[in-house]
Amino acid sequence: MKLYTIGFTKKSAAKFFGLLREAEVTTLVDVRLNNVSQLSGFAKRDDLKYFLSEICDVQYAHRIDLAPTKSMLDDYKKRGASWASYEERFLELMKNRRVESTVPQELLNNAVLLCSEDGAGNCHRRLVAEYMAQQWGDVSIEHLT
Repeated sequence: MKLYTIGFTKKSAAKFFGLLREAEVTTLVDVRLNNVSQLSGFAKRDDLKYFLSEICDVQYAHRIDLAPTKSMLDDYKKRGASWASYEERFLELMKNRRVESTVPQELLNNAVLLCSEDGAGNCHRRLVAEYMAQQWGDVSIEHLT
């Protein structure tokens, strides 16, 4: 199984959709807690669904069960919790939600996980991809940058 990740910040629409086309992904799985923010530009849910279909022939899915809780995100972004603490809490959340059993493997096969962060280093999309790879085995991960 091949699983990709991508963030939309610091990317033009041309770069973003070009990366998706080049990777030949079939589905974009939005793992953001808030996918309708005005700050999302071309990655706002309804616009993104349209662009994905028209530009890349890619399906769109939103999986809130692969997003952090609001309090967890606020602790990290607004209250200065460390990345290590956030990562530990997020992985425990994935374990408690049993996402490896509730998210269909076929949904993530040749899919890309979307979040806002430019890089995957300190982003939960990387944690989701690595968690699924650990649980399912035989999953290769590529971060599109």
